[in-house]
Amino acid sequence: MERTVAARLVFKTVAETKVALAVSVARNPGYSSLDETLSVTSGEGQVPLTELSDHHGGRFHYMEFADPAEVTVDYSATVRGFAEPEDASRMELIRYVRPSRYAESDRLLPTAYAEFGGVQGEELLQAVRHWVYNELRYVSGSSRGTDGAVETLLNRRGVCRDYAHLAISLLRAKNVPARLVAVYAPGLSPMDFHAVAEAHINGAWHVIDPTGLAPRESMLRITAGRDSSDTAFLSTVGGSLSLQDMRITAVVNGELPFEDPDKLAVLR
Repeated sequence: MERTVAARLVFKTVAETKVALAVSVARNPGYSSLDETLSVTSGEGQVPLTELSDHHGGRFHYMEFADPAEVTVDYSATVRGFAEPEDASRMELIRYVRPSRYAESDRLLPTAYAEFGGVQGEELLQAVRHWVYNELRYVSGSSRGTDGAVETLLNRRGVCRDYAHLAISLLRAKNVPARLVAVYAPGLSPMDFHAVAEAHINGAWHVIDPTGLAPRESMLRITAGRDSSDTAFLSTVGGSLSLQDMRITAVVNGELPFEDPDKLAVLR
């Protein structure tokens, strides 16, 4: 499979702002080729970048702005072939079964056991996906950046990250390691960065997308972590910024894969 993705961001910073950018396709082994370009410019030309490695092949690009700046990010990549499935260390399996900032599995434990009782394994993955899909309404702009899984369940609506957080919380409450993955998603409409969940069962990580908005087999990993606090595409670690424009594209060469939500799938 050949997949081509691109991201264009424009943002303004105040003085003394430090930025972490996560738009590059994860560097996972197995691809036949990964050709990419990344340009970050401001009024003074190219912005110096430091590439930092994160979990699961993810890459962050760090930059600093002493003075206020308007910044333009242009990223593009063409990926051929498939990444190798990722193993999980014992520490990862511990980390991803714990509650986290946006995935409050401890608070949703009663809900998980009331809804999914003795359900386990693959059956549990499908039951959680169906339940979240049916319980929530996808409403653009309906959630706040501070909303976690509990707030999402109370409001019964959200966007992709909210769907993923709720699914992750319910799975962790049933002692299934689960994590959030930021992806490029060919076929997504309206096009944007996308968030899905990965759960570890039967010795492997399997992706579930409770929104059902794009085929999982064509998705490309950007970053993965406990929840969206680990995977934000643009964040500050000092100062502040305002996003002015964002345009995302993601396509496959040929027809999109057929999506059967009831089958296990691996991000590759």
